[in-house]
Amino acid sequence: MNEILNLEPKSVIKFFYEINQIPRGSGNEQAISDYLVDFAKTRNLEVIQDEFLNVLISKPCTAGYENAPGVIMQGHMDMVCDKNEDTVHDFTKDPIDMIIDGDHLTANGTTLGADNGIAVAMGLAVLDNNNLEHAALELIITTDEEVGMTGAMRFDANLLKGKYFLNLDSEEEGEFTVSCAGGLKSFINLPIQKHEIKTKGLMCKEIAIKKLTGGHSGVDIHKSRANAIKLTGRILCKLDEKVEIQLVDIHGGLKDNIIPREAFFTVVFPENEESTFEEVLDNVCSDLATEYRTTEPNIEVISDTLDVPETIEVIEEDDMEKVIFLLMGLPNGIQTMSPEIKDFVESSLNIGKIAIEDDHIVYLFAVRSSIRSLKYHISDQLELFARHTNADFIKTAEYPEWPLQQDSALLTKAIEVYKAKYNKEPLVKGIHAGLEPGVFLEKRTDFEAISLGPDMDAVHSPDEWLSISSVGRTYDYLIDLLKSLNEYRV
Repeated sequence: MNEILNLEPKSVIKFFYEINQIPRGSGNEQAISDYLVDFAKTRNLEVIQDEFLNVLISKPCTAGYENAPGVIMQGHMDMVCDKNEDTVHDFTKDPIDMIIDGDHLTANGTTLGADNGIAVAMGLAVLDNNNLEHAALELIITTDEEVGMTGAMRFDANLLKGKYFLNLDSEEEGEFTVSCAGGLKSFINLPIQKHEIKTKGLMCKEIAIKKLTGGHSGVDIHKSRANAIKLTGRILCKLDEKVEIQLVDIHGGLKDNIIPREAFFTVVFPENEESTFEEVLDNVCSDLATEYRTTEPNIEVISDTLDVPETIEVIEEDDMEKVIFLLMGLPNGIQTMSPEIKDFVESSLNIGKIAIEDDHIVYLFAVRSSIRSLKYHISDQLELFARHTNADFIKTAEYPEWPLQQDSALLTKAIEVYKAKYNKEPLVKGIHAGLEPGVFLEKRTDFEAISLGPDMDAVHSPDEWLSISSVGRTYDYLIDLLKSLNEYRV
């Protein structure tokens, strides 16, 4: 702990450490929201906590900035909760166990929560420093960003008085994000029936797909990483062609916005077909090892023989065929590339989770697109698959894209400050992921927005890391940028 608190910049790291002592998975944000309110009250800052636990903290301008447009800093308080299979950690009550690894901060087998705890920490450090020069400041920290930006969507944007909107949820230093994809979450709920069979003469095996890279279903979707859920469909399909399998269970993935790293299914089949079963499995594994030799070098497909009782429930054959059909046929990954921006993903979707829930198998998707009509087109495709398998289709958690703003005074000043500080141009880009400025700018067209942040990677996975030195540079830049925003026109 002491080593971490001695890292620079101490003010930012201190707040990040304190934040990571508070469980703050999406939907479990009361404690972290109350922490932010207490921060404001102990410093006599104006604070609003709305019914959705969003927190708005305001601080008056310093002398000389009375006529400057107000600045809104923004991030989200929730984090994605993911851990390695062998890690003992309860995200509802355990603090994040942070580790220093050279220039990186990581966590002990879990997500780190730098997405987006470091934004909260930088915002608090700015508000806590009474020696900075700045316009009127507002810090808005939202809830439930990771499950559909519902906090931002429910927040009353008319409470905000500023003009310049600084989102601190980007993940690469020296890059300014100025547009993002819109998206939606959707479900296919496939009804299934089960019946009980006698297991005499049958074998039961669980197949586990493990050690995939995973990652963010938006910003990592172009990296050709395997989706563990899609691989279950591929393996099941090949087994079903050669072996008399019956499906007992299937599950995998965690959330719509995480590329699934693990998936599992359990089948029973005649004992005399074991050699065929293993041969088919070996052939598929060999194919996968070849195809993913670069992007998934650690892929594992493990076959375990399970003990079974005298009887076991299996899914009806017709329903199993529908399960396989959906797993094989459903689109996944990149759908279109931008014709205007080189190497930029325009639309995509991710099958993020599959699970049996009572008498249904639930498929969970994240759909993303920087073109609104393509988002709905992909959703229509999913609905068609559902209709032709007699499944229910549910669309929810929709959020808007963030279109590029031409002639932005904020962006002009941000570039000017960056060039003066580092003697080089920043990268100005769009991102194939949802960012909350899209939600706020749809409500308030008078805002000008950019997104920035320090270097981090592997967010939404236990391999997540944050560059310590990059946090220092990004925070220094943020202070310089705030100081520079003292004119209405730049």
